[in-house]
Amino acid sequence: MRRALVLAGGGMRVAWQTGVVRALHEYGLGFDHVDGTSGGIMTTGMLLSGQDPAEMARRWSALDVHDFNAALPLADYLHGPWSLPAFGSADGVRHKVLPALGIDVDAVRAAPLEGTFNLVDFTTKACVAVPHTEIDLDLMTAGMSLPLFMPPLRRDGHVWTDAVWAKDANLGEALRRGADEVWLVWCIGNSRYWGDGPLEQYVHMIEMSANGGLFAELAAAERPFALHVVKPAHPLPLDPEFFTGRITADTLIDTGYRDAWDYLDTARPTGVAKDPTCTVMRDAPRGVRVRERLRGTVGGADLALDLVVELPLPADGEPSPGARLVGHVDHPPWGGRLPLAGGRVVADPTGLDYLARARPAGDWVDVRVHRDLTGDRALDLFSEARTVTFRAADGSTGELHLGLADAARALASVEPFGAHGLLGHADALTELARPGLRRTLTPPPA
Repeated sequence: MRRALVLAGGGMRVAWQTGVVRALHEYGLGFDHVDGTSGGIMTTGMLLSGQDPAEMARRWSALDVHDFNAALPLADYLHGPWSLPAFGSADGVRHKVLPALGIDVDAVRAAPLEGTFNLVDFTTKACVAVPHTEIDLDLMTAGMSLPLFMPPLRRDGHVWTDAVWAKDANLGEALRRGADEVWLVWCIGNSRYWGDGPLEQYVHMIEMSANGGLFAELAAAERPFALHVVKPAHPLPLDPEFFTGRITADTLIDTGYRDAWDYLDTARPTGVAKDPTCTVMRDAPRGVRVRERLRGTVGGADLALDLVVELPLPADGEPSPGARLVGHVDHPPWGGRLPLAGGRVVADPTGLDYLARARPAGDWVDVRVHRDLTGDRALDLFSEARTVTFRAADGSTGELHLGLADAARALASVEPFGAHGLLGHADALTELARPGLRRTLTPPPA
């Protein structure tokens, strides 16, 4: 069986794919061909450079996302806004981002694993899958040069640009190379939500084009194959939230790991239906996310637990979806940083339990953090119980602490999600302080 890994685009948010790649690696999957489009070019380049998922995560975590921004030459601005080739140049991606992510073109071209990088040649309007043996930094950069935001690459009578408007995942190339099983890693949104404003509607155009192109390829497939799709449960935050620090690379990576294991835990050998349902996501529930860092000693060794807790807020006439969490644990006896899977929050009369599982040495270990709370508001997470109990199924126990500085950072990190506009954000933050929140953390029994 030939297996292909198809990495779709998603802008800077493709840091999420690193968590997915780690889960697929832990699951024991190997691939004969890797294909990248748009932002997925970065993940493809890192893999073909020989990086393992842990190194990929370290590089994303250390990356300054502001390096994606670079100004055009001054002379371009003198012609006025209607004559600009784009809002900015591609120099930041080429000279800073790709090197910081450890993408080594010589290693990519020499990689034993087959790889392809998708670009559109505007002169022919065709999507071209450039083999890894022929790629260079200029072509990689052009493959991520989204129109309006970065100018295309003009070379030898061709105009190369981001392929997203033609296709955001080249299943046809994977099938042409003989794939019997395709694993599609998809982080472009596909929900019912339609937002106002030029940014959201530009993104909606990409969503329609990317999903439409994928569905057309699925409908045109001429031979059977198994399709597996790893996707977020809800559309990922847009790039401006990443750029402004409202979400971090670590959180995106941890979310990708959780989402991948959510799929792998129930995956069937036959995969998913090859129709427009394969990328459908649920609208994000209205809620608030909070970042926490808990530190202490467990089994005589330091342990740090970094979490993003997603707290749903009540919706009239609808059951709570239940609170979830993503994050990672740093603990030397477990081999360093490990992302968490299956994270959720459960309320009981004494407080809250944070439940998840980690995978040290290839074996799952259940993790439980208990917070004794006397209050009934989300803000009590920071005013009460700064010492919590940590227990793991391997017998590790100890106490973790939310210090004053970490509590202040957690409070400052409070961020609404699933709420739109300034009034929607304000309403979500106001509701956070109301009593009765604990009742919304656990969904009703089935």
